[in-house]
Amino acid sequence: METQPKNFLSRIPLGLIFSRLLIGFVILVYSYFQPTSFQFIITSLIVIGLLTDIFDGIIARKLNVSTRKLRRMDSSVDQMFWICCLIGAWMICPEFFKTNSLKLLIILIVEALTYVVSFLRFRKEVATHAIMSKVWTLTIMAAIIQVVLSCNSSVLFELCFYVGIISRLEIIAILFILKEWTNDVPSIYHAILIRQGKEIKRHKLLNG
Repeated sequence: METQPKNFLSRIPLGLIFSRLLIGFVILVYSYFQPTSFQFIITSLIVIGLLTDIFDGIIARKLNVSTRKLRRMDSSVDQMFWICCLIGAWMICPEFFKTNSLKLLIILIVEALTYVVSFLRFRKEVATHAIMSKVWTLTIMAAIIQVVLSCNSSVLFELCFYVGIISRLEIIAILFILKEWTNDVPSIYHAILIRQGKEIKRHKLLNG
């Protein structure tokens, strides 16, 4: 049975989630106006945003308030945050995005496809929080920071692209394997176990 936040401490995860949304909009503002030291500030904000993403889940599980509603909200805000980062990087370095437009379009289409599949299957958005998706998030952060700082990214962008494709295909496979909508599914292997009605081992802090 899901527990609801009842005190200040239990509201910290929700606060971290909404702070990430605010950070995303601040990144857009700095990317548009580009004041003094804007690149350093944006880079710092991206890192802070990622840290809020890491710790909102950890704290929620530690406080036993990691509800399905919270996890769904976390996923939705994640999407909005990284979209803000992507748009911000585009405003700073439009030529990079023009040069890599095909790969960017492909990854955006595959990302959108995961949501289409999820809504068609379960009428809910994606909230698998798979391990490979977490790895992809790290490559996204590294690639965007490199673009913001230098308007260039070769190895990191390529890594981000291929890890992104693999992680999105894994999510689609997970969605087809599951019989009902489930949040926090670490991998295809765990999805198969869930489909078979077996309990999966979850790390209390990293995937609860």
